[in-house]
Amino acid sequence: MDRQKAIELLHQYIKNENLIKHCYASEAVMRALAEKLDQDADKWAMAGLLHDLDVEMVNADPKIHGLETAKILKNKGVDPEIIDAIRMHNEEAHGEIRSTLFHHALAAGETITGLIIATSLVYPDKKIHSVKPKSITKRMKQKAFAASVSRETIMECEKLDIPLPDFAVICLDAMKGIHEELGL
Repeated sequence: MDRQKAIELLHQYIKNENLIKHCYASEAVMRALAEKLDQDADKWAMAGLLHDLDVEMVNADPKIHGLETAKILKNKGVDPEIIDAIRMHNEEAHGEIRSTLFHHALAAGETITGLIIATSLVYPDKKIHSVKPKSITKRMKQKAFAASVSRETIMECEKLDIPLPDFAVICLDAMKGIHEELGL
């Protein structure tokens, strides 16, 4: 599936503009992580773009989120590795444990996007270019800030052999690169 078809699919299943922006952010982050780790950037970016395809369909139910996306993408002939990474980004749906670089990158990468966006929105200008990586690592320690963002999942960056400060830089820079699409 090419990116244009993936975007059409995204808009077919997701109507919430903020969720679509989250998917674009996740795509950018996954591309940057793939490049850093010498992986297939197009494959990883596609996983980031489509990872939340079923969120609205399943009302964000963590017991099944990701499983419907896997079925949809399988019927579209999407690469099984992409489907597996998407399915594994939400361990609660199946009880399996993430075990590959791809699994950990998607889980940590898509999760940190929420923290980065929340950090951007507390700045007076609400612009991602104002955010410094140190602000993100500082916010990681503030459990009440963006409380729904799993710090434990973000810390899976260490399973990629990328320390949190470096991970924050990579992800923030990736999102800055698409700031117009994100409206930040």
